[in-house]
Amino acid sequence: MENINLIDTFSEFKELKNIDRPTMMSVLEDVFRNILAKKYGSADNFDIIVNIDKGDFEIWRNRVVVDDEEMVDPNLQIPLSKAKEIDEDYEVGEEVSDEVRFHDFGRRAILSLRQNLTARILDLEKNNIYMKYKDRIGEIVTGEVYQVWKREILVLDDDGNELIIPKNEQIPSDHFRKGDTIRAVVIKVEMRNNTPFIILSRTSPVFLERLFELEVPEIFDGLITIKKIVRVPGERAKVAVDRIMKGSILEGVALINIFEPKRPYQDS
Repeated sequence: MENINLIDTFSEFKELKNIDRPTMMSVLEDVFRNILAKKYGSADNFDIIVNIDKGDFEIWRNRVVVDDEEMVDPNLQIPLSKAKEIDEDYEVGEEVSDEVRFHDFGRRAILSLRQNLTARILDLEKNNIYMKYKDRIGEIVTGEVYQVWKREILVLDDDGNELIIPKNEQIPSDHFRKGDTIRAVVIKVEMRNNTPFIILSRTSPVFLERLFELEVPEIFDGLITIKKIVRVPGERAKVAVDRIMKGSILEGVALINIFEPKRPYQDS
């Protein structure tokens, strides 16, 4: 079997963490079928076997044996004389499966296949990242500072996805360096030029609320409900709560005044 130098392409795809294997296999097969349909008119009678781990594939065409003079569609039918060249025992009405050498399609078809595969898989990867973080708006995420710029900080999550903390979403006393661990809350997720743009915040009241939920069991369990948070990031905050339950650490408190430390919510 001829792999037509697609191993590098497959190797890139199998490393993607945001696409499940069945979805990737479906997309790969669909791209192959589109190429086959352009060449043969139909791809319904083809079996496509893709091995992502090895970076190769097989294509088999299934055709029905007919008498030489009765052949109408060379894609769906094979003349008896040709079938007997494959195996002398073939008879009219039987099905023949022969391997299609994609190398014979020519360089243009091969290049088109590579480009289509790359575009489809990367678009799917971007969309999955977008949907993943769209469902996480309001959640705290932890990542590693990858780059610190004047107007924003670039953060990488555990899967290497890029997250952004704009300057106005940073606590004034924050001073992070590359390699630092950082926590922030997801506040906005959007697509820009077909690329997911995930914005984090450390100044949002939601960030403080989520930290309370992590640190105070009664809030996490719903025994205490945070109604409103007003804060001056890095300086002070006021937290209004209700449904105060007897025996909780905040029993009887309706308004909490907090003085935020100069380096709040240490992430290391």
